[in-house]
Amino acid sequence: MLIRTYDPRKKSQPPSAIHQLQPSIQIDPTFAYYLDRSEDSVAAELELAGFRAVRYFVTNETQVNGRLIAALRNRGLEVWAMVLGNGAYGTGHLPPGWKDWQMTLLKKIDDGFHRFSLFSHQYLAWKKNAVSRLISRHPFTGFEVAEPYFPEWNGLDSGVYGDVGPLARAAFKRFSGAEMPDFRYPGSPAYYKTDRARYLLWMEFRVQAVNGFLNELINGAGGVRETNPGIRIATWSLAVNAGDDSVPALREYQGIDAAAMIRTVRPDVHILQTHWPDWMRERLKPDYIKHYKPFIDHIRASHASIPIGVQTDIGSLRRMRRSRAWMERFAAAAGAHGYQFWTAYEYSIGLPMYEDKPQPVRAHRPEQSLVVLEFNKRVDVRTASCGQHYRYVSHGSEPAIPVRVNQVDGHRVVLSSEQFPVESFELHITGIRDTPELWLLKNEAGNQTPQGCRIKIPRCI
Repeated sequence: MLIRTYDPRKKSQPPSAIHQLQPSIQIDPTFAYYLDRSEDSVAAELELAGFRAVRYFVTNETQVNGRLIAALRNRGLEVWAMVLGNGAYGTGHLPPGWKDWQMTLLKKIDDGFHRFSLFSHQYLAWKKNAVSRLISRHPFTGFEVAEPYFPEWNGLDSGVYGDVGPLARAAFKRFSGAEMPDFRYPGSPAYYKTDRARYLLWMEFRVQAVNGFLNELINGAGGVRETNPGIRIATWSLAVNAGDDSVPALREYQGIDAAAMIRTVRPDVHILQTHWPDWMRERLKPDYIKHYKPFIDHIRASHASIPIGVQTDIGSLRRMRRSRAWMERFAAAAGAHGYQFWTAYEYSIGLPMYEDKPQPVRAHRPEQSLVVLEFNKRVDVRTASCGQHYRYVSHGSEPAIPVRVNQVDGHRVVLSSEQFPVESFELHITGIRDTPELWLLKNEAGNQTPQGCRIKIPRCI
């Protein structure tokens, strides 16, 4: 859907045929775009789009589509399990007592996300057990924890700052022997702007909390590596273009120290995630990641050889949906600035989903009377089910032959006709629409196959 880096018609290619900067893509299989279709059609669509690695966003460790993971693996794609570190969107899968895990912020917010304290031993034990079961039951090739840090960028001013609750207070007392800083009352001797020594110790304490949480989850007894010694591990940290002090600012606000994280967890790769102050910008230039050089330098100073990837958002908000041209320039910028791979959130939400017309990009013939068409995107069942929308073309003319639609499955349409010849021929395709009702952003008109849409059907072998 976004950027093609290899020829999907060729099952085997030398390494030189594949772009050196390997793209991967994030998917959230709970989105409507992926539902009510076969798992293999999802996997085939991602393969056709040029991706060889998928990052499966796991929002609930107890509800994972194992058939989709198997379908992706069967097509040779890497599949990474990407879980959330500092909370959950839903609570139905959590055990009784989960409310005791919650972190406390300076300001109470209700945004639908339940934030859990990294100082909760009960939460850590539950999370480690949940992810260990996840990777033991499904053939993931990699594992990663997104957003394992504290909220939030500029949180001391906005009030979205934590954890400042009883779990954090007790943990800091054990860590330092002192009470935690005061963030509410400027007149307090322990106010964070007044007692700088205490506040500096607090910042180090938070960094160690983030990295210790990840280390126990991944390297601890019963953790990810013990459960699956062969699985690859990625760590994630944030990056933001906020001037010369961006690296120390993220350490202060959110407890992020990527170099220390890598040293503690020992991942196979590390990913810089674009922070929301950047990705929310409507006119974000595709080479914006050049401003992340301080983060790269910070990592490379002590980890010279670890592969580093970069993540971007391509359409969570209507105003900042990224085009295919933008994505191509972003990929080029990633290569130019020292990244080994890139990924994006999320496959089905970029601007090409809203603008590209549905058209077939691959066809094959299981037998003489059957043709399987694969489109560049999911197609509308009603219009794709009309046999009159597929016209047989022979030597420039369109003789009327009956064409039946046997199945519409996501991006795939199966046609049959007893009059299909053994030789190759063309199909002229009209009137097939895409699926705006399944997209993240609603009230979009959708698209129809372009005028003159044709595809060559191969000879039946």
